[in-house]
Amino acid sequence: MAQNITEIKKFKLERLANIKKIGHSKKLKRLATDFINLQAPHKYSYNFDWLGLPIIQLPQDILAMQEIIWRIKPDLIIETGIARGGSLIFYASMLELLGKGEVLGIDIDIRKYNKREIERHRMFKRIKMIGGSSTDGGVIQKVAKVAKGHKKILVCLDSMHTRNHVLRELELYSPFVSRGSYLVVFDTVIECMDEKLFKNRPWTKGNNPASAVRDFLEINSDFIVDTEFDNKLAISFTPGGYLRRIK
Repeated sequence: MAQNITEIKKFKLERLANIKKIGHSKKLKRLATDFINLQAPHKYSYNFDWLGLPIIQLPQDILAMQEIIWRIKPDLIIETGIARGGSLIFYASMLELLGKGEVLGIDIDIRKYNKREIERHRMFKRIKMIGGSSTDGGVIQKVAKVAKGHKKILVCLDSMHTRNHVLRELELYSPFVSRGSYLVVFDTVIECMDEKLFKNRPWTKGNNPASAVRDFLEINSDFIVDTEFDNKLAISFTPGGYLRRIK
């Protein structure tokens, strides 16, 4: 038994050393940026389902969220931006494995066909949805009502990607995050991408989730960037966006 414990510790130490090396590799970072830019016209992240519904994320970020959920074991996961519903189903399925908890999704436009598919899914028993802007006062009141009584809360922001909108979300939703849990801000990668890839979008370099995170952390010392995820994933839509609440 003692030998098994020693081998497990040895493996974990080796893994931490490898993660650190990945984080220091400038060549790997350049290659990751190239991949992000090259995949964008082909919508690579649109190619995957979770238990039958499209989940518009990179596989690396999906795996990172699995690690976070299994580690934190939240009672409630709040997500802004529902899209086609795959991420709601993913979070609900993780909570199903844990045997507890619920998912709350907020979206300004919950399309009928998406809503129908989500409601038909066997994981819907752990899902609630609110229609409306994630920053609307009435919506926040509804979120607060759902969050009341939950001890461990994880928040994921993935709606409108402009700096002002995400910063407002950070201000409004950060109080819901329990200490030790995470506030995950998706699509910070926009800051690293070629601007021609989103020329018809309202976000740009300097006006995106990454700039919102930067400004938020300047005034809020309750959160830090968990750089372990940046390093271990290498390729991610969420660099610098895995924020852990430390106080």
